[in-house]
Parts: sequence; structure tokens; C-alpha cells
Amino acid sequence: MIYKPTTYAVESVTSGHPDKICDQIADAILDECLKQDASSRVAIEAFGSHGIIIVGGEVTTKSWVDVPAVVNGVLKDIGYDDHYGVISNIVGQSPDIAMGVDAGGAGDQGIMYGYAIDETPEYLPLGVVLAHKLSRGLEELRKSRQLLWLKPDGKSEVIISNGRATIVLVSCQHEESIEHADMQKDITKNLIAPVVGDLSQVEILLNPTGKFVRGGFDADTGLTGRKIMVDTYGGLIPHGGGCFSGKDPTKVDRSAAYMARFAAKNVVANGLAKECLVSVAYAIGRAEPLMLEAVNETGGNITNVVAKNFDFRPQAIIERLDLRRPIYQQTAAYGHFGRANLPWEEIISLS
Repeated sequence: MIYKPTTYAVESVTSGHPDKICDQIADAILDECLKQDASSRVAIEAFGSHGIIIVGGEVTTKSWVDVPAVVNGVLKDIGYDDHYGVISNIVGQSPDIAMGVDAGGAGDQGIMYGYAIDETPEYLPLGVVLAHKLSRGLEELRKSRQLLWLKPDGKSEVIISNGRATIVLVSCQHEESIEHADMQKDITKNLIAPVVGDLSQVEILLNPTGKFVRGGFDADTGLTGRKIMVDTYGGLIPHGGGCFSGKDPTKVDRSAAYMARFAAKNVVANGLAKECLVSVAYAIGRAEPLMLEAVNETGGNITNVVAKNFDFRPQAIIERLDLRRPIYQQTAAYGHFGRANLPWEEIISLS
């Protein structure tokens, strides 16, 4: 098997977690650039801390973005009503990088991975699916006002042992007035039981410190790209280290990781493997990958299947997946994979 330890842990976070707020800000700015200029090249980072949010990066674009308005719009959509001070320092992209991208080359060097497994309908490991469902469920319970005491910040963690959940941890920001016993009852009934199912052999941990009133940037700092394992496969397979959010599709950190997932998922969905790991590497300014490899659940090499059906040159990826659209903010919370409305999740027939 490619990953499959007997026991493993996976975590997820809500959209109101400080790091995820920063990811959403970066992708909201990217989307706004692409709405106005589909050829925009964007590399944006955000840092938030206690009432101040700093946005920086490099762009090549004909668009104009009201950065403070976008930032505060993201915060309001998540559920934070306070107005934050915004410092913006966005400059033009280096011509040394642009020179290679203009010729159809990769926007950076690096290694990207894509993965799929047949154990869930999402073609992801069970723990990854459950962790995201728990975190997203917290947001749904809050925004639907089913649990009025819930606030935006939160986390989940799931321990899987021998193919089933054995420990479920949920940390959720809450109103001061709610008692811990009432929280435990509400979260177990309305979130954990519907997601996990039979809880007779599951240990449940809720807010292990006993209290989680302060959250978001009032309690912690946030930074774009600091939840790369939450964004991908929960740390169960390798990660090249490059984050996704705030980067336009000429950045292979993002687009090649999407293509690798597209390839891996379709290999599995077409019954050519039960499990598939795709690896690809690039040099900045060069279109052809330096390396492409795919293996199945036994470690067997199936690179020929992937190479025959998928073109990993950056421009070919952008065209195949139609990546110059403003579709990215939705990816910035609850994982970039396993969601049917995204182009790299489409199932196609392989030759």
C-alpha cells in the first residue's frame, strides 16, 4: 500500500481558523484579478494578527483590486464583524520569472503529488473525508443558526484504526455562556453522530482545555500556506512543500498538484488501480516536466498510463482544466480535493 498505516490521524480546520482566513483572503484577491483579467499572474500572501492584516505579493495584471474591501468582505462572509486595519504591499512580478512563463514554462521549480484511493466515494482516505466533514459541519451548524452559541474558529481531528474512527476531537469557538456539558451534548448529537455514525466504540474529545471563547485573530496569528496538509491529503502521502492559495495557475505548485490529483483519481475511477500516487517535478521556465512517475497500491509502476492520458506541461494543464477562471476562493477551506464541482475532480474515460 502507498500509505495505509494501521492507525493514523488527520486534522481539518474551519474557515474561521486564522490560517484559513489568510488562505481565503489570498484566493479572493486572485479571483478578483481573474474576474477582470483572465491572464493575470498573481502571487499573494496574507498575514493576520490582532486587528491588523498585511497583504503582500507580486502581480502582472490589468485589473484593479480594492484590497481592504476584499479583505473585510472575506472576514464578514466567514462571520467576523470587526473591521480590520489592512496594510497592502503588492508590486509587479519580477521580469526574470515572467520571461520563462511567457514562453509557456513553469512559474517555479518544485515537486508536486497527486493521490487517490478507492475506499471512499471522494477517492480519498476515510480520515481525510471525516475530518473535513466535521469542520465544515461546524460552519454549517453555525451559519444555519442551529447552534447559536457557535463562533467561527474551530478544528477537528480523527484517529482511524483498522479502517474505522476510534477517536474524534472537535475544538470549537463558543459563547462564554454555554456550559461544556451542553456543548458536548449538542456537538455529539448534531455533528459527530451524523458524520461518523455508530459512536459506541468512539472516544469523543470536545475542547480539551475546557474553554475556547477567544478565536480568530483575537487569539492567534494566521498566515497563508500554513495548512498545506489540511489542503491536500492529511500528511498521509508526500508533499512537495508549496502551498496553493494566492497563486495563479502558471504556478505549478498549484496547477500541477491539481493535474496530478486529476490523473490519480481517474486512474482509480477507471479501475486501473485501487490506489494511485502521481509525482511530477519542474524547472522554472521549462515546460516539460523533469520527472513524471505514477505507482499503484503494490508499488507497481503505471507511469505509462498517466503519460499517455495526461499532458503535464503548464499551459496544457491550464487549458485542460480551464484554470483561468475565478474559482479559487471556494478551495481555500475544507480541502482542495474530493469536491465534485471542481474541474480536477471530474471523472473521464481513459484510453
